[in-house]
Amino acid sequence: MDDDKTFRIDAGWILTMSDQQPVLKDHSLVISDSMISDIIPTNEAPSFAPAKVFKLEQHLIMPGMINTHGHAAMTLLRGIANDLPLQEWLEKHIWPAEGANVNSEFVRFGTRLAIAEMLKSGTTTFSDMYFFPEDAASEVSEQGMRAQLCAPILDFPTAWGSGPDEYLGKSASLHQQYTEHPLINIALGPHAPYTVSDQALEEVCSLATESGMAVQMHIHETQQEVNDAMNATGKRPIQRLDDLGLFDLSSPVQAVHMTTLTPEEVNLMATKKVHVVHCPESNMKLASGFCSVQDLTDNGVNVALGTDGAASNNDLDMFGEMRTAALIAKGYSGDASAVPAREALKMATINGAKALGLEDKIGSIEIGKQADLIALDLKQINTAPNYDIEADIVYNANSRQVSHAWVAGKLLLDCGHLTRIDEEELIEQCTHWKDKILSSK
Repeated sequence: MDDDKTFRIDAGWILTMSDQQPVLKDHSLVISDSMISDIIPTNEAPSFAPAKVFKLEQHLIMPGMINTHGHAAMTLLRGIANDLPLQEWLEKHIWPAEGANVNSEFVRFGTRLAIAEMLKSGTTTFSDMYFFPEDAASEVSEQGMRAQLCAPILDFPTAWGSGPDEYLGKSASLHQQYTEHPLINIALGPHAPYTVSDQALEEVCSLATESGMAVQMHIHETQQEVNDAMNATGKRPIQRLDDLGLFDLSSPVQAVHMTTLTPEEVNLMATKKVHVVHCPESNMKLASGFCSVQDLTDNGVNVALGTDGAASNNDLDMFGEMRTAALIAKGYSGDASAVPAREALKMATINGAKALGLEDKIGSIEIGKQADLIALDLKQINTAPNYDIEADIVYNANSRQVSHAWVAGKLLLDCGHLTRIDEEELIEQCTHWKDKILSSK
């Protein structure tokens, strides 16, 4: 074994997210060449050891969180507009701020800020939909994060392009560039039914079929979206998208938000094997509506979890998102058993991996999978005593207990400190961006 690429983690608990052995006590993980090569009781570990052994007997090791939907660079617009409904927030505040400020530099720095926040709060993989995805990809690669980057497709010009033809051409080129990258997948991101025409959507479907690229789209985000579509076309957005063939793709289709669903639409998602991405905190903050998560899961739909962008959340904390998802499902359904702790954990880990088409690589701790891992310090008042580890993580723990994070076996967070990003410099640079954005209003 190459000692530079092999190490061991001795953990108090391992949450595998495997149905066979969900929680292991006093076990060790052996990591070799970015992958989990062995899982053994710590007292059975061989007397010889790799050059590096992490002694984390008071910690829990679990799969890194998977944030299945967001707009990473919008960390720079965090808090710029609050307490507003979606359309007013978007059209009167966010789009003007983006029009005045978004460029390669904005995206590069905003993505770095998002990666720092996500790593420190336990996320090791994220899906992003934003302009200049080529710059986001460069930043992701430099920081060693894992990501799906959805190239945005809209009917109108933006700083990134003149319209659908240019967006699609850039998307195909970027996909080709990153086909062999071990950490980055390029996907298609048609923004929403109300911003993408039938012709553009047909071209999205064609490119997805040819390339195998996944497709992620905001769908049924609000009741207003559904009402406007009915008035304009006589069809609910989901019906229109189904008629256009979006849900018949062989590559993953990720439908984000999905509020105001009818039973027939729930059944359609199940039949077509569409992945639903639930963003509960953003939906609540913008008063967008509620996703009927329990109905979806009861019908076999894979539901993953996302934070949405920091401009509408206002953080990228998947621990908070997971807890909110579990609690809101109970209040919305009137059923205290809705979205139990284990289901919430699945939404934040293995379900996210399935939605991204990465379940063979990440989302659970199994021999042969990538070492995308986080460590939580459970020797804290809020997680003592320990009766039910899974429930403790969902209802008791918080992201400040994340001490370590590895992506593909690379240590990116060590005892709470980022290994590749200078946090003080990052925060100082945010002041520059704040002044620049405010001066553009």
